[in-house]
Amino acid sequence: MSPVRAVIFDFGGVLCLHPDEPRWRRVAKTAGLPISEFMSAFWANRINYDAGRLEPADYWRGVLGRAFHESKLPELIRGEIELWNQYDQRIFEWIAQLRSAGLRTAILSNLPRVLGEELRRTRGFLEHFDHVTFSYELGVVKPQPEIYLDAIRGVGVEPPEALFLDDRPDNVEGSIEVGMPALLYTTWENFSPSGYGLPVPAEARRQ
Repeated sequence: MSPVRAVIFDFGGVLCLHPDEPRWRRVAKTAGLPISEFMSAFWANRINYDAGRLEPADYWRGVLGRAFHESKLPELIRGEIELWNQYDQRIFEWIAQLRSAGLRTAILSNLPRVLGEELRRTRGFLEHFDHVTFSYELGVVKPQPEIYLDAIRGVGVEPPEALFLDDRPDNVEGSIEVGMPALLYTTWENFSPSGYGLPVPAEARRQ
């Protein structure tokens, strides 16, 4: 096995926690839909939105149907952004360890333009990474091979020298298919990078 020289992170569910029920309820209330109906509609055409093929108004019109009003768009976008802004500081502390040890780091995420632009505006957020691959900027999404190859080129290593962390099995499989090892990430508590020669998270060392 090649030594790992770079670690590439998914955003939602890895760098940030999955939205909890209160966050979903807030944005569902803004949309004027029951939470279960809202969540189903929210994900229904997400791939096209993440790939940059839909503008925000078109995406939200698809979510809300006849209930969509252009005047509500800024509030809906803000609500969407706030679903994904609970960052997991424990994994960012580990990223700092990786970089101190000389490893390169990157983000590889399916997300729409409004969220990507918010992350680029967030002071200090991207300083943790040597490269960023956002789906809407490429027009392709995981698990398409091209998006993984962009991230690998961005960190300047060979595919077997990068490790990818994602919370979806199909995205992990897509990474492995292009020759980049990957781990299915569920929670920080269940995460272990053992076997890859990576720094042990400082929090784990204290226990």
